[in-house]
Amino acid sequence: MLGRSAWGLFWMFRYLERAENTARMLDAGFRMALTRGLSAASDEWRSVLITLGLEEAFAATGLEHSGHIITNFVLRSPENADSVLAMMENARTNARMVRTAITREVWEATNESWMILKEVLSRPVREADLGEALDTIRRQTMLVRGAMEGTMLRNDIYNFAYMGTHIERADNTARILDVKYHVLLPSLAWVGSRLDNAQWEMVLRSVSGERAFRWMNAGALDPKGIAEFLILDGRFPRSLAFCYDKLASNMASLAYGYGEAAPSHELLRQANARLQQTGIAQIFEFGLHEFITQFINTNRQIADAIAADYRFTE
Repeated sequence: MLGRSAWGLFWMFRYLERAENTARMLDAGFRMALTRGLSAASDEWRSVLITLGLEEAFAATGLEHSGHIITNFVLRSPENADSVLAMMENARTNARMVRTAITREVWEATNESWMILKEVLSRPVREADLGEALDTIRRQTMLVRGAMEGTMLRNDIYNFAYMGTHIERADNTARILDVKYHVLLPSLAWVGSRLDNAQWEMVLRSVSGERAFRWMNAGALDPKGIAEFLILDGRFPRSLAFCYDKLASNMASLAYGYGEAAPSHELLRQANARLQQTGIAQIFEFGLHEFITQFINTNRQIADAIAADYRFTE
């Protein structure tokens, strides 16, 4: 496959995943803000911006940290190059670029999703309509993935698409965990309090993991257990372990199909081995922030190595 086509598939699915993750974060932030006072609600929205990496871009606008303003900035603002609307447009542009590599169903699902979200986000989203708008974003991105799952050959095209998905998903889960300890709580004095438990519940909501975690842990919101669930539990589809297991499978298929493994394969193998050999006690002893920072940096290096190995710039 040409490097530019591989790049288009990889980033098409990164953009789709990022749009869905953004919708999940906004939904969790909105729910938390509803339960807090005005000042605390502003902090919640600030944490959403930090997790999404949009704090500086939003600060440059000079706008206030209110839920309505932040949600519209994140979803549709022309001043935000990383808005959900911009992401969906980028996903559609990449899909059009690789039109001959994907099935008609995948293209139509992507194009239809773009048209629907363009209409939904054509005007400011009111607070009363936010839930429906976020549901639409999640639903449309899932439809594209469903079309991919149901109609595509399991070849290099499929593998590049899902490599992008799992790189992006792992990055999102890691950033949510990192922000928890450094932004969400006002001070260490709150650790173990009702506020602390509510914040951990927000973390689970933002990755749609609340019900799954409660099923497996009899409803207890234990911070260490939640961190272990989101980092090491290979059964949960948004955990770091699950993402890297699937990424390794996709890359192994590429190596088999192309007849050789590239340096990015070895980089992933080492990272995956470290993840599998590390327990939650070791992570907390090392430092959750330090562990997550290391993971995010390694994840970025793997993505860059994939781009170099498969000549994404050509």
